[in-house]
Amino acid sequence: MSNGSTPPTTRRSVRTLLLVPAAVAALCCAGCGTGAGGSGTASEGRPGPDRPAAAGEHTATARPGDGGTDHEGDAGAERAPAAGGGPLKGKVVVIDPGHNPANRDHAKEIARQVDVGNARKECDTTGTSTNDGYAEASFTLDVARRARTLLQKEGAKVVFTQDGDRPYGPCVDERAEIGNTAHADAALSIHADGAAAGNRGFHVIRPGVVHSGGADTRKITGPSRDLADHLVGRFVAATGSAPANYIGTGKGLDTRTDLGGLNLSRVPKVFLECGNMRDAKDAAHLTDPAWRQKAAAGIAEGITGFLRG
Repeated sequence: MSNGSTPPTTRRSVRTLLLVPAAVAALCCAGCGTGAGGSGTASEGRPGPDRPAAAGEHTATARPGDGGTDHEGDAGAERAPAAGGGPLKGKVVVIDPGHNPANRDHAKEIARQVDVGNARKECDTTGTSTNDGYAEASFTLDVARRARTLLQKEGAKVVFTQDGDRPYGPCVDERAEIGNTAHADAALSIHADGAAAGNRGFHVIRPGVVHSGGADTRKITGPSRDLADHLVGRFVAATGSAPANYIGTGKGLDTRTDLGGLNLSRVPKVFLECGNMRDAKDAAHLTDPAWRQKAAAGIAEGITGFLRG
């Protein structure tokens, strides 16, 4: 899952599942994890059993992600039009594709500890993967690029934390700062969980109240909850997927205070765990370009609904 946090072991230490190449098997998700370890998914710097951006606005042809080549490369993810007129004109959206396909080659660098306000966490993690090797980092880039295209068509300026163009990372604290510096109206970190098989569905992670060190989420918890609600509703409608059956009490919503990407954000932000890569049924969706396009549509519609009030 995502950067900078280590949830409880029960939950997908978010992406703590290092199913990345054996060489990196020891490192997992860095930012999310189901509260207990798996962000249920978000693996932001938490180690986990299976989890395996310079920020900038990208409008050129997207590069295919690393790993899982057979599952990538759909027209929907290829081009990102420049922001123009539309209902979201003047709005800034920051999208954080969780992890980085190259993290697996930089174990030492991503293991570096960074301050997330109320703790110190790994800079980043490798994220998880499906049983057949499709990497979470490839999935997140693909869906993020698709969502970018849709949001830009609505007029939004879309900023990425990374677009597969960095040697590793960025670290979870930098991912948060990219959104802050961009003065984002909404920020989203995209992930996929690495929980045990049988755990299915998606969930959205909201920031809890943290006021410690450099972290102060008090002003963003309210709008972030609103963003989460919009995303849950639109994601269900667009993908047909059900909220997670293993976290979020069946509502697809979780709250965490251990994810650096949320703790250090000063703009409305949430994490989205699109499904569980370690479950065969969920993996069949996550590896399907057509489903990923639906996921991107749900993301774009949810963010649009939030920004339009």
